[in-house]
Amino acid sequence: MRTQVAIVGAGPAGLLLSHLLSLRGIDSVVVENRSREYVEARIRAGVLEQGTADLLVESGLGDRLKSRGLRHDGIHLQWPGERHRIDFHALTGRSVWVYGQTEVVKDLLAVRADAVHFEVSRTALHDVDGDRPALSFVDRDGTARTVRADVVVGADGFHGVSRPSIPEPLRRTWQRDYPYGWLGVLAEVPPSTDELIYAWHPRGFAMHSMRSPELSRLYLQVDPAESVEAWSDDRIWDELRTRLGLDGWSLADGPIVDKGITPMRSFVSTPMRHGRLFLVGDAAHIVPPTGAKGLNLAVADVAVLTEALGAFFTEGRTDLLDGYEERALRRVWRCTHFSWWMTSMLHTSGDEFDRQLQLSQLRYVCSSEAAATGLAENYVGLPHETGR
Repeated sequence: MRTQVAIVGAGPAGLLLSHLLSLRGIDSVVVENRSREYVEARIRAGVLEQGTADLLVESGLGDRLKSRGLRHDGIHLQWPGERHRIDFHALTGRSVWVYGQTEVVKDLLAVRADAVHFEVSRTALHDVDGDRPALSFVDRDGTARTVRADVVVGADGFHGVSRPSIPEPLRRTWQRDYPYGWLGVLAEVPPSTDELIYAWHPRGFAMHSMRSPELSRLYLQVDPAESVEAWSDDRIWDELRTRLGLDGWSLADGPIVDKGITPMRSFVSTPMRHGRLFLVGDAAHIVPPTGAKGLNLAVADVAVLTEALGAFFTEGRTDLLDGYEERALRRVWRCTHFSWWMTSMLHTSGDEFDRQLQLSQLRYVCSSEAAATGLAENYVGLPHETGR
C-alpha cells in the first residue's frame, strides 16, 4: 500500500488530521487496533474550546455541533456557601461548547471511515529516520500489510507504539502523578445547572457538567486506588449533594448509566518529531482533565501539523515541518501549566496551609477582573499557532 501520510490511531486527533488533509487533496491511511463500535462509544472529553469548535465548523463538520452542542459563556466557581460565575464572553468575547468527544468521533467517522483499518494487530513503524517510512500491521482478516508513506503520524495515545518508536536515548519526559483521581459518572437526568460548576469542598473537589439537555456528567475527587465497586449510586449522589450543596439550589438525581475512576497525571514527552515521524495528542502529552484541555490540545497539534504538511506536499516547503515541535510545545506547556493550576486550586490534600491558599486563590479569581480574565483566556483557548 502507498499513501502520503500514514496515521496510527483513529481517535479524534488521527481522524481530524485525516479529514483536514483530505480537504487539501492529501491522501492518508489510518490504522486502529480497536473496533469502530469501541471507538465511537469511548466516553472522554466534553468541552470544546472556541478554536476547536471553529475548526470543526470551517472543515464542514459543524451541522450536529450547531444543532446538538451546548454553547457556554462561562463557568461557576464554588466553595462552601459561595458560588460565583466567571463570564468568559464578557471577558474575552469567546465561548466554549459542550459537545462530547464521542459525538466528534461520530462526525469524523461519517466522512473518514473508508480511510480507516479497524481491529488491526502487530502494528509497527519502520525507517522513520529516512524519507520513505513505513507502517506494518496485520488486518482483522489476518492479512499482513505494509503501508509506505512520506510521513507517519502517531496519534495512538499514551500506550501506543509511536512514541516508543523514537530511540529511547533521544526521549525526554516530564511527569507528575497526582494523589487523587476522578470518579466520573454519566447520569440520565437533565443538568441542574446552566453552566459547569467547579466546586472546592473540604471533602474533595466535585464538578457538575453535562453532555446534552438529557444527560448529566458529574465528577468526584477520590483516591485513585479506590475501587469503583465501592461507590454505589446512592453513595455517589449523597456525596455529590454534599460537595455541590448550596442554599437555594438542589441537585437532581437519576439513573447512572456509566461510572469509572480515572487517575490524574501531567505528562510531556519530547521530541514530538523524529525524522518523518510526528506525534500528536496523548502520544506526546497528557494533562489532568480539570482545565478541559486534553482533546483541545490534540486538535491544536493537528491544526499546526496540517498547515506544515500542506506546505510540504503542495509547495515542497519543509520550514513548517521543521518548526512543528517548537510551535506545538509552546501551547503544550501553557496548557500543562493551566491544567496544573486549576487542579491545584480545586483539589484538597488535607493540608490546612494548602486549604487556606486555595480559598484565597478562589476569592481572588472571583473578585479580580484581571485574574478572572486570565482564567477565561486559557479556558476558552488561545489562538492556534499554525505558522501560516
